[in-house]
Amino acid sequence: MARRSSRFYGLSLPERGKGNSSRSSTLNPQASQNSNVRILGIDPGLTITGYGVLDKNGSKLAYIASGRIRTPAGELAHRLKAILDGLSEVITAHRPVQVALEQVFVNVNAKSTLLLGQARGTAVCAAVLHGLPVAEYTALQVKQAVVGNGHARKEQVQAMVRRLLDLGGDPSPDAADALACAICHAHGGQGLGKLATAGYRMKRGRLV
Repeated sequence: MARRSSRFYGLSLPERGKGNSSRSSTLNPQASQNSNVRILGIDPGLTITGYGVLDKNGSKLAYIASGRIRTPAGELAHRLKAILDGLSEVITAHRPVQVALEQVFVNVNAKSTLLLGQARGTAVCAAVLHGLPVAEYTALQVKQAVVGNGHARKEQVQAMVRRLLDLGGDPSPDAADALACAICHAHGGQGLGKLATAGYRMKRGRLV
């Protein structure tokens, strides 16, 4: 991982062409000029919050950036502040116009669910403080939109995100989930229309 600051890290990918930076912090100038909608996807978590930024131009998607915001050990309030500050920095740097994030998954551990909910609430606040609309999707909806299988494994989500965004390598699981959320939003969230993904599907756990 290429470290961007003390709070969050960018995703390093191999270069895909002359003049293109392999660091996620570098924008694609052509994508920035021609894009219709820039979307920030967020995978909220108290320890690690993943983020992914992409541009939707018609039926095409362009990868912009992705990474993880790590929270320090210590009091809950300080950890939530790290999430708020990190996402604010991402929003300021990449200027998305819409935000999409996963809803909280309720499990048998009530305490863990509550902590995750607070991390998610902080992510929502980061978007709202910047005046951005927020769309919410369940993990089932995200996987269905990206992989075509609502019960797909994380490895399948990573592989499909890599394929759809033409990345040089698999993003980290947290960044992949965030990018998948942004892709799900681009498929049809808030009237953005369906993204054409013909020819990309999973069969027996493999991308075909």
